[in-house]
Amino acid sequence: MRAANALSGNNETAPLQGQKRRRMDAKRRFKENLPLLILFVPVLLFYIIFKYVPMFGAMMAFKNYNFSDGILGSPWNGLRNFEILFSNPQTLNIIRNTLVLSVLNIAVGFPVPIILAILLNEVRKQWFKKWVQTLVYLPHFFSWVIVGGIVVTLFAEQTGFVNSVLYRLTGETFSFLYDDTSWIAIFLGAGIWKEAGFSTIIFLAAITGIDPALYEAASMDGASKWRQIWNITLPGISTTIVLILILQMGNVMSVGFDPVFVLQNSGVYSVSEVISTYIYKVGIQGGQFSLTSAMGLFESVVGFILVVSTNMVARRFGQGLW
Repeated sequence: MRAANALSGNNETAPLQGQKRRRMDAKRRFKENLPLLILFVPVLLFYIIFKYVPMFGAMMAFKNYNFSDGILGSPWNGLRNFEILFSNPQTLNIIRNTLVLSVLNIAVGFPVPIILAILLNEVRKQWFKKWVQTLVYLPHFFSWVIVGGIVVTLFAEQTGFVNSVLYRLTGETFSFLYDDTSWIAIFLGAGIWKEAGFSTIIFLAAITGIDPALYEAASMDGASKWRQIWNITLPGISTTIVLILILQMGNVMSVGFDPVFVLQNSGVYSVSEVISTYIYKVGIQGGQFSLTSAMGLFESVVGFILVVSTNMVARRFGQGLW
C-alpha cells in the first residue's frame, strides 16, 4: 500500500516538476535574450508609430473629410469617393500607367542584379571585383534629384550630351524626354542603374552561403561553368530570389513618387502620371484628401492581394515566405 501511495505521489509531482522546469527555462532564455529584445524595441516602436497608427487614417476614404471636424468628426460618405474615383476616365489611365511601369520595372530590372551577382561571383581578381561592386553600389546613395539632373544632362534636346553626339553624326536631334517610348526606356534605365547595385549585394551574400564543395564536385564531374550556375548557383539562391520577388510584387501598385516626379514633364503625362503623383497633386496640392485616401486604400489592397497571391504560388514550389 505504501509503495502504491509513493508511486501515485511521484506521478502527481512529475507534471508539476516539468512545469516548474519549463518556467525556469523560459526565464533563463528571457534573461539571455534581453539585450536583443531591448534592441528590438526601437524597431517595434517605429512600425507601431509610422506604419500601424497611420492605418487609422484609412477611414478618410469613407468620409467627406474637412479640417474643422477632423477624421472622427467628418461626416461619413460611404463608397461615394470610390464611385467618383472610378467613374473618372483619368483614374483608369493612371492605374494603367502604374501597372505598366511596375511590370516593366520587374520584368526588365529584376534579373539584372541576379546576373551581376553571378558574374561578380565568377571574378577571380579581388581588386577588380571590389572596384566593380563599389561602382555598381554607389548610385544607390544618390538622391533622385541628382539622378534626374544626370538624366537631363545626358538626354536634354538642346544641351544634352547624347543629342550633341547625335547632331554631329546625323545633323538632327531627338526629344528623348518628351517621347513616350524613350521616356519609359530612360525611366527604367535610370531606376536599374540606381538600385541594381543594392540588390546585387543581397544576391552576392546569398551566393556566399552555397557550399563550395558542390562546385568542386561538379567540376570533377566535368560540369561547365554554365551548368554549375544553372544547377548549383541558381537553386542555391532561389529562396532569396523568391523573397525579393514577393516584396517587389507588393509594390506593383506603387511605382514610387521620387523617380516619376523628378523625370516627369508635361509632354509625357499620358504615360507618366501614376498613383503616387496623382495623390500628391490632387490630395496635397488640391486638398481632396478623401478622394486620394480612397485611391491610396485601393493601392494598398491590391498590393496586399498581389503579395498573398505570389506567396501562394511560391508555396506550391516549396519557396513560400510564410
